[in-house]
Amino acid sequence: MSAALPLPAIPETYLQLQTAPSRSHEGLLYSLIALLLFAPLAFGAVEPWAIFVIEIAAVAFMTVWSLGQVRSGSLVITGNPVFLPMCVFGALILFQTAGFSGYQHATRSAFQLYVAYGCACFLITQILTRTTQVRRIATLLTSYGVCVAIFAVLQSLSSNGKIYWLRTPRFGGWIYGPYVNHNHYAGLMEMLTPIPLVFAFSKYASGRKRWLAAAAAAFMGATIFLSGSRGGMAAFALQVAVFFWFLFRERTRNGVVLALAGFLLIVLASVAWIGGSEVSNRIATLTSDTRSELGSDIRLAIYRDSLHMFASRPVLGCGLATFPDVYPQFRSFYTNSFVNQAHNDYLQLLSETGILGFAAGMWFVVAALRPAMRKARTWSADVNGAVALAALLGIFGILVHSFVDSNLQIPANAMFFYVLCSVAAMDSHFRNHRREHRRRSAVEETPDNSPLAP
Repeated sequence: MSAALPLPAIPETYLQLQTAPSRSHEGLLYSLIALLLFAPLAFGAVEPWAIFVIEIAAVAFMTVWSLGQVRSGSLVITGNPVFLPMCVFGALILFQTAGFSGYQHATRSAFQLYVAYGCACFLITQILTRTTQVRRIATLLTSYGVCVAIFAVLQSLSSNGKIYWLRTPRFGGWIYGPYVNHNHYAGLMEMLTPIPLVFAFSKYASGRKRWLAAAAAAFMGATIFLSGSRGGMAAFALQVAVFFWFLFRERTRNGVVLALAGFLLIVLASVAWIGGSEVSNRIATLTSDTRSELGSDIRLAIYRDSLHMFASRPVLGCGLATFPDVYPQFRSFYTNSFVNQAHNDYLQLLSETGILGFAAGMWFVVAALRPAMRKARTWSADVNGAVALAALLGIFGILVHSFVDSNLQIPANAMFFYVLCSVAAMDSHFRNHRREHRRRSAVEETPDNSPLAP
């Protein structure tokens, strides 16, 4: 026989104390998401005023969370595998500012921005705790990505050489969307597109929601090709290939096959209708065109020079964010252009932070990817797996693109990347509440003489 266990009465004051932190965390979460959405719209947050907003907002959010913990009378911190490598890397950069940087002011400024990234990673781990939050944020990010993609296409079709048709870049560029460089727009979409893509093929989507999500992913992915970013095209193609591998590991259902076919048709139709010939020409050539972009020979020369920079200070590097200032000493070719990045995030990390910083960076990536790979095995039926797979695909896209571009030098993209890594690595604590409710109801309705009864 089973009997109900008597539960102690819970004081009403205790319930009020429990709901207050939840509401404050909810406000903090959406404020943090708003900051993530603001950064790309502010030209990628590359200008001092936008960087200042990110740093001040991140510290303010951290302060609010800390005060909430003090008021609640208990300090509860949720761990994350990426925290330790981030702290090690931060300690290394702090050590560089003590006199081991080629330009200490640049490294100090980069350290302040890195602290803002760390605050964002810490907070998202502490306050993203409920499945309803995941659904709302996924919907918000998908809607945001579609709106930015629509804006990018409209601006491209009616371009006057200015961002938002108002702002003229000081040093030229290849404008697409809110970014001066089309490669950085592609990097943003590489991180946003997997969100509706994974949802469309999961068991949580059905009917109209499935097709809307597939259409959103298709259109956002198509703008990567329309932007003309060859690195973005290659990265997105590999993202889709990896996703198909996860998809076909399971038993394919008819609905999934139809959604997959629709997704591919929408991508091809969008690209062909808006600018198919330009995309094919862009893929077919590796030479630069009239819009300012480095040729392949110049890129290779920069890569060789970056290795020479690394060889000059192999252990600690020349200092984080000092590449534009130190590189002229190693430049092996003549140009009137200002080379401010290595156009390869791995080489730039190696030259600026040496072997120690590069090792910490790779440790961070592994710490994020290992838990994500484990959770993603059940992506189609488990909320944690779906979140992990979406984050995993976004991280993978940027890591591939980073071989030929410098997306992680752009604060808007870097902050989004760090947050994705934190989400990918966090513990599994999201639940399918409807399924659990049905399971509890089934248990409660089981008669006492059933073999299932205790």
